[in-house]
Amino acid sequence: MNNQQVQYYKEAYPKGTRIMLDSMGDDPRPIPPGMTGTVIAVDDVGTIHCAFDNGRQLGICPDVDSFHAIDPVESEEPVMSM
Repeated sequence: MNNQQVQYYKEAYPKGTRIMLDSMGDDPRPIPPGMTGTVIAVDDVGTIHCAFDNGRQLGICPDVDSFHAIDPVESEEPVMSM
């Protein structure tokens, strides 16, 4: 990944961005599709490090994994009212 691509990911996915994983490439213990998480950081090689809602932390490789940013409200569980 070149510097321009890394900079794009740093700007597009700043710390705190909510994401949803669509699929994970060749990880031996992949995060399940549809899992949501919060971006911790984007490193200097373009890996997007996330804390997933299932308690795992893992780096997402944009060239290998499929994911997208989501609205924070979209990732919250519905609130029941009575």
